[in-house]
Amino acid sequence: MFRVALLPLFVASGAAALINEVVWFQLLALHFGGTSRAMATVLATFMAGLGLGAVVLPSRLGGGAPLVACAILEVAIGLAGLAMPGTLSAAGSLPALLRTPAITVALLLPAMAMGATLPAAARSLGAGRRAARQVGWLYAANTIGGVLGCVAAGFWLLRVHDTRVAAIVAAALNAVAAILAISLARGRATADHRISEPRRAVAVSPALDQSLLLVTCLSGMTALAAEVVWTRLLALLLGGTTYTFSLILACFLLGIAIGAALAASLSPPRVWLAWCHAALGPAIAFGAWAASVGLPAWPIDPRLSASPWVQLQIDLVRCMIVVLPATILWGASLTMCIAATATERDVQASHATSAILCANTVGAVIGGVGAALVLLPGVGSRASQQCLVAVAALSAVVALPPGRWRVIAPVRLLPSAAAVVSAILLVPSLPALAPSLVGWGRYAALYRKDPSEFLMVREGADSTLAVSRTPLGALNYHNAGKVQASGEPADMRLQRMLGHIATLVPESPRRVLVIGCGAGVTAGSACVDPAVEAETICEIEEQVPRMAADFFASINDGVMVDPKVTVRIDDARRFLRDTTATFDAITSDPFDPWVRGAANLYTEEFFALAKRRLAPGGAITVFVQLYEAGTAAVKSEIATFLRVFPDGLVFGNTSGGEGYDLVLLGTNGPTFIDLDRIDGRIRAPGAARLRESLAAIGCDDAADLFASYAASGPQLAGWLEDAQINRDSNLRLQYLAGLGINAYEQSSIYRSILASGDWPKGVFVGSAERMARLKKVGRKARY
Repeated sequence: MFRVALLPLFVASGAAALINEVVWFQLLALHFGGTSRAMATVLATFMAGLGLGAVVLPSRLGGGAPLVACAILEVAIGLAGLAMPGTLSAAGSLPALLRTPAITVALLLPAMAMGATLPAAARSLGAGRRAARQVGWLYAANTIGGVLGCVAAGFWLLRVHDTRVAAIVAAALNAVAAILAISLARGRATADHRISEPRRAVAVSPALDQSLLLVTCLSGMTALAAEVVWTRLLALLLGGTTYTFSLILACFLLGIAIGAALAASLSPPRVWLAWCHAALGPAIAFGAWAASVGLPAWPIDPRLSASPWVQLQIDLVRCMIVVLPATILWGASLTMCIAATATERDVQASHATSAILCANTVGAVIGGVGAALVLLPGVGSRASQQCLVAVAALSAVVALPPGRWRVIAPVRLLPSAAAVVSAILLVPSLPALAPSLVGWGRYAALYRKDPSEFLMVREGADSTLAVSRTPLGALNYHNAGKVQASGEPADMRLQRMLGHIATLVPESPRRVLVIGCGAGVTAGSACVDPAVEAETICEIEEQVPRMAADFFASINDGVMVDPKVTVRIDDARRFLRDTTATFDAITSDPFDPWVRGAANLYTEEFFALAKRRLAPGGAITVFVQLYEAGTAAVKSEIATFLRVFPDGLVFGNTSGGEGYDLVLLGTNGPTFIDLDRIDGRIRAPGAARLRESLAAIGCDDAADLFASYAASGPQLAGWLEDAQINRDSNLRLQYLAGLGINAYEQSSIYRSILASGDWPKGVFVGSAERMARLKKVGRKARY
């Protein structure tokens, strides 16, 4: 007999599952790599575990006590969640050949337990329409719990606390679910609820309608593929912060829960299923139009929001507009497939649930991985969504109520006919990706009349990028919905400062590592130093080096074709962890810290890893932006860097005399900037390209370059007293920067840094003439 108390059990279980998933995927990006290929592998493993668990485990756990089996599964999930941070850390430290199998096993086992909970509970419900309807309500409750867990993890647990606290909360929710399951099991009459089931793979049972398995497989395929595509588009529109990704996931789950609840009582399920899939194509098309055309045209200026939480409310509404229509149908589809399977074939609800969940998961793996690795980088978002509309029409045809085609009444063909006709009309009309959305992101409406000419738009496996040219001829490289590098004077100065300071401070910078290719200007600035013998550029998106070679060769010194340069397409953390090489200079210029994943390259552990890869006397430079970050985020970046490089130096890059961004300098040993030695290298006979590169940003000698000094680590101790350290366990920076994405506090931040700093004793050395010139030029720069 169905009990209402099962609903809170599954709400708690769903909340715990989503908290664990968010935590695990965050940790996996650190230890396994943040590339789309790595995360697609993780997603496939996790989803495969869900599907495998749904089929294999329920009939093998407590054959006579289904709710006891649920309790066992919840306890297992809770214990796995508590152990997962340490497990993944240990697996991440293994050699590359062992790392992937270890992480796969660590993720697969708890995923199987998660996938088995609903089918296990369904074994207590019996067979028929009523049991199937009750499964639908349990699925809806479980998904509502997922919404709550997603919001709790993304907006509270990980923002305020860390992965350890989040894991404890998830385990507590698993314990609550287990206690509820045990309590219900004890209150039941054993004779009425013991169900004996054959131990066989129900997914291939002849009692199951294979067309329903295909329908739910296609449904899962379109759902996960659409989530991948819409996440990419919405991240451009709203800003790719961790909060945006939490909102998108929460909206997806909310729509699925609503659909599952609405469909639980619909009858006959097979007819409604056909109409559900007939409506799916138009819903996907609407989402495509809203994300690419409709919402980017809304007259919204994020800078006007009184609080970041106000802007997040607007972003939530925009997410719902894109995803709810289709996700409600996907949620309804799965519930109706379970109902149709259990009702039409008189199959046990547990058999129907296991088979449908497994088929849906198989489709989700194909759709999610295919969209991330094949469709988006291969044909782009428009063609990807066209494929999804076509597949949705196919699923409507497959969902046609059973019967011989020659005796099917015309009225029963209406859903399939409607789906095919709508697909024929909608597929050609889906909008192309607007260059303005790629280039300007959340400011697309404000820049709709911008006179810049877009020369290229490319959708890669990890990001969507563009190149534009201003009316004055300056080139801009766009990624994550904003300009990431350009030929504008302020950006050129920053990009070249990163490269030149990194290579000029060490005595012999023979081997150089550049993290983040961008337009290639930083890499080119390092490469023109004649002392550099080998340079490695580590870039996560393979389209970026091609773009730098095709469009920016004139300002990056042709670095992409330089024989001493090697390009590695990889996650920088993974590259540094796996390489045995050391470098005399490292320069890091990742995405803005509010972009999800960028904070991984600003943690204390990452800086410590980079320091271990520095040769004795080596130097590292790191980019820190002052705008669109907020004071708390900037403090976190600087304080975290100084935890590893306590004597580090801060150099400022100003625009219009005001703060713009910073260059942090750290060394593997005592920091000495010998102006005489550096000037000697600059003026050497073979350093003509080095001199030209420096002259292009107004630097004739070492004094001009280092006069932008702002403060040292010890001098900033007071200002940084309230700074939050960004660690692997909390990734605090991405949450701070996400709230400061629309903050423009660069002037006040830079003035505070200058007020704390002064020329440090014993760091800058050289002749009296050069030291006097350094301080003279520095005074002009500071005041």
